[in-house]
Amino acid sequence: MFTHSAFSTAIKLVALLLAAACVGTSWAGTTGRDEQKRAAESEHAELRKKLNDLKQDILKTESDKQHAEDELAESEAAISTANRKLFALNAEQQQTQQKIIDLANQQQQLQQQVDQQKKQFSTLLRQQYQTGNSDRIKFLLSGDNPNRINRDLQYLGYVSQSQNRLITQLRENLAAVESNKLATEQAKLDLDDIAKEQEQQKADLVKQQNKRAALIKQLSSKLTAQRKEAGQLQKNETRLASLVDKLNRLIEEQRKAELLQQEKRRAAQLAQEAKRKAEAQQNAAASKQGNQKTPAKPVVTAPESIEVTKTPEKINDGSQFAQLKGRLRLPIKGELTAKFGSQRGEGTVWKGLFIRASEGTEVKAIASGKVIFAEWLRGFGNLIILDHGGQYMSIYGNNQAVLKQAGESVNAGDVIASVGNSGGNEQSGLYFELRFQGKAIDPLGWVNLK
Repeated sequence: MFTHSAFSTAIKLVALLLAAACVGTSWAGTTGRDEQKRAAESEHAELRKKLNDLKQDILKTESDKQHAEDELAESEAAISTANRKLFALNAEQQQTQQKIIDLANQQQQLQQQVDQQKKQFSTLLRQQYQTGNSDRIKFLLSGDNPNRINRDLQYLGYVSQSQNRLITQLRENLAAVESNKLATEQAKLDLDDIAKEQEQQKADLVKQQNKRAALIKQLSSKLTAQRKEAGQLQKNETRLASLVDKLNRLIEEQRKAELLQQEKRRAAQLAQEAKRKAEAQQNAAASKQGNQKTPAKPVVTAPESIEVTKTPEKINDGSQFAQLKGRLRLPIKGELTAKFGSQRGEGTVWKGLFIRASEGTEVKAIASGKVIFAEWLRGFGNLIILDHGGQYMSIYGNNQAVLKQAGESVNAGDVIASVGNSGGNEQSGLYFELRFQGKAIDPLGWVNLK
């Protein structure tokens, strides 16, 4: 029979055993924040290289290599990059803070379960102590009534199973508690890293903003003169039209490549299924031949079927966007100072809208789509273009910053940029276009202003 000290020692030994089970959940659960960032950057690297080459190809065709706006390009692009990184860091910070809150709630729940299970285990040990910690050998050698021995042995079996289940659950929960602690510590370290990166990006932003302000002061008269140059607006329009045309061709190439990949996957599936059916027929024939001397048992086989591992992939043909006509919202709130088709300088008209708004105002995607261009372009500054499928595009220019990168998917209402006056524009606001099959269409025919 257990003594009281033996009972206490048993509890301590079990506690040590359970604690040891938690070791090894250790530091393997790090978030790999740097690896995630590198993966995100490299995911669309090839596409971004193609777009950069495409833009350089457009610029090579222009005769006026030196332009006042181009001197702003580096600082405005740098301002855009710093703002985009700050935007991403702020979002990551919010997610990490929420993760810490969630982990704290989980920790509380796990700790409650662990405390309850420890009480149950303590009660179980105490009951065994009080009953003398009877074991099977003792019962078998007792010479007692066989029926009673059998009943007591069954009872011990139930107790043993319950004890094992409790120990297993307790080990799992203790390991979960330890893992939760490590995840919380890592999340807090991530928050510290994010804060440091934010400070660095803010410093870079201020530096680039000061550089741009000095350049604008220096180039003010030159910018004003070049805005008034005959044909300057036409050159800008031609440049954007050329970009859109090249983007359409790039999108078509990607669409054909996606369709080709789908066909290849489908052909591979059919070939695999045909091979499976042929092997099944050969096995059935061999089985029939081997059992000719004895009555053959009917072979039950599964009905012939094709295993569907992939459903048809969705290709956006623009039909969903077309159905939104008259229901879209403009990307920002502000003063509409220029409308599609109205006069713009000598011999040109507006191909889109200009909405005046204060610097930093959020620019939102008018519908879901994919970012196909997010760079600085002469005449339009920091420019972002969304592909909505079916050769529908939305174009957002003169931004202070573009907050998404080429290749990223966006939903309607997502913040994709912030208002500015990049590209040498006089006023702070957004230049907005809609295009179908490369041609500009009136955005006001697609939006609901109420």
